[in-house]
Amino acid sequence: MPDTGLPVAVIGAGPIGLAAAAHLLERGIEPLVLERGPRAGAAVHAWGHVRLFSTWSELIDPAAEKLLAPTGWSRPEAGDYPTGAQWAQAYLQPLADTLGERVRYGATVTGVARAGRDRVVDSGRDIQPFTLHLTLADGTEQSVTARAVIDASGTCTTPNPLGADGYPAIGERALAAAGRITYRVPDLNDPAERHRFARKHTAVVGTGASAFTALAGLADLAKDEEGTGTHAVWILRRGISGSTFGGGTADQLPARGALGLAAKAAVEQGHADAVTGFRTIGVERGSDDRLVLVAEDGRRTEPVDHIIVLTGLRPDLTFLSEVRLGLDERLSAPSALAPLIDPNAHSCGTVYPHGVKELTHPEHDLFLAGMKSYGRAPTFLAMTGYEQVRSIAAHLAGDTEAAHRVELTLPESGVCGGSGLYDTPDSDRTAGASGCCTTTQPQLVRLGAAIPNAADDRTPSGGCCGS
Repeated sequence: MPDTGLPVAVIGAGPIGLAAAAHLLERGIEPLVLERGPRAGAAVHAWGHVRLFSTWSELIDPAAEKLLAPTGWSRPEAGDYPTGAQWAQAYLQPLADTLGERVRYGATVTGVARAGRDRVVDSGRDIQPFTLHLTLADGTEQSVTARAVIDASGTCTTPNPLGADGYPAIGERALAAAGRITYRVPDLNDPAERHRFARKHTAVVGTGASAFTALAGLADLAKDEEGTGTHAVWILRRGISGSTFGGGTADQLPARGALGLAAKAAVEQGHADAVTGFRTIGVERGSDDRLVLVAEDGRRTEPVDHIIVLTGLRPDLTFLSEVRLGLDERLSAPSALAPLIDPNAHSCGTVYPHGVKELTHPEHDLFLAGMKSYGRAPTFLAMTGYEQVRSIAAHLAGDTEAAHRVELTLPESGVCGGSGLYDTPDSDRTAGASGCCTTTQPQLVRLGAAIPNAADDRTPSGGCCGS
């Protein structure tokens, strides 16, 4: 639609939402950033104790830096790795402060629609502005009008559940409400959290960077005198292979590779057991108040005191029910983007750069950006989101050439994403399977000398595991 003087609404004052605002301003377009939290990067603060595996040079958007420069802002040391809290305090909040009243805090978006049109109505749809329904911190309701919408609200508030079928396992809700199940990496530098997990047995469910962080942290706690006896049970829905711990030294983000190697080194010292091919359907509380996970094949874990669920994230699409989205049936990501990031088929650890072309929906000038654009897919990087919103802003400004131009090369992880055949032996795979790393049959493994060495267990054919 033509520029009517209305702002572009940006949902979320996280790194991608604030970068979107900076790029819009650079193009002469007025943004309105709607943040449900009380400060910039509210979701980042929730995991503020976790150190990122990207350096400052990869975490600062170029348009945002231009906006900050005249304010006297000091750029952090390019090669340092900040924590989430440092990222928010040293970059996100100063950027939001520079944007001033363009950022509204305590504004939760509860609905997005075309003005006067529900999802069914075609007539006049594309010339109508967007209406965003808000609930403010004091409970009052408002609506705002916008010429376009960039939803950069992320996925951090909607973690995947423990249940392997995508729904909460039987008993999960009650135990989560009681504080026995958590969906975030614990802050083991906090004395209270440290005391809570010390000398206890904890199940860690998941296979990504967050699970690595939790396993390594619990192992470090076990080495400390106050944590003697601390132990982890690592629950994997697939088997263990050479790529289980990431790309190691082959990862082009060194800290990401080092994180997997640290987790591998920690568990090899015997501070954890792994249960592989375990798809949880229930969790029970025993007579001693300890918890037992139950798999679909009837297996049961040994009793544990706590469960940390780190099985990924998913987008909240509830407030977008009256707009027309073109989403992939698997990932809930934009249809054109999904094939580039689908872990069922995406075999090598990189993603093609992409922009407005891959992010377009049937609802014109409505975009999902940042982590939310990835739906349920993992491995999102801030650099990806910054390129997305640069392209979107160019499109909204009418600069088609810049919108379709790729200006980013993403680093490879050094591992395969896998074909999704989690329990199928490598010899049984069809020749057309997209994955190229080996998997194993479900098994119970004592983590230690029996774990294959990641550097020695690469599949030489195909070029994507060992290159």
